[in-house]
Amino acid sequence: MDLFNTLPDINKNYLPKDGTVNYYGKVLNQKEADYYLKTLLDSIEWRNDEAIIYGKRIITKRKVAWYGDKSYEYTYSNTTKSALPWTKELLELKLLIEHQTGETFNSCLLNLYHNGEEGMAWHSDAEKDLKKNGAIASISFGAERKFAFKHKENKETISLVLEHGSLLVMKDNTQSYWLHRLPPTKLISRPRVNLTFRTIHR
Repeated sequence: MDLFNTLPDINKNYLPKDGTVNYYGKVLNQKEADYYLKTLLDSIEWRNDEAIIYGKRIITKRKVAWYGDKSYEYTYSNTTKSALPWTKELLELKLLIEHQTGETFNSCLLNLYHNGEEGMAWHSDAEKDLKKNGAIASISFGAERKFAFKHKENKETISLVLEHGSLLVMKDNTQSYWLHRLPPTKLISRPRVNLTFRTIHR
C-alpha cells in the first residue's frame, strides 16, 4: 500500500515462490466494517482456545469459535471442535468473500484478540481435515495488525499489515512451504477479530 491508498493489485502474489498469497485490501467500507466488528463481538459464541502441548492442557487468552455448513469436526493443537450453524452475518461475509475470490468455503474459524499482546505463534494450516492446497480466506476487523510469513526451508520472511475490513487469501501449496503468525505487540490496545473461511474435506 502506498501513501495515496492506491487499491492493491489483487492478482499480485506476495510470496516469491512455493505458494500464493493475494491481498485484496478493504472489501468493506468503514461503516460496514464497524458494523460487523460490533456484531461479531456481541453475537459469536466465543470460547477461550485450548491446546495440548507436550501432554499439558493450555488455555489461551485469545478466544475462538468454529462455524460451518454442518457440524464438522476440526482438530488442531490436539483438540477437536464441532462446528456451530452459521449466523446471518457469517453467511453474509461468506457470500461476499466467495464473490470476491471465486472460491467456495464450508466452514470458518474465528479468532478474537483482545489487544496487541495476544497473538499467534508460527504455524501452518495443514491439518488433515482441510482440503489439501485449498484456499483459506482471512477477513480482519478492528485493530490493524502485522501478519508475517516465513519459508520453512530458507527462513525468508514476508509481512503485511491487515487493515480493518480487509481480505487476504492463502492458496495453492502455501501451507506446505510457509509458516505464518500474528506477532504480539504492546503498541495496540484495541481488539481484533479475524475470520478464516476454509474448506473441510471429507
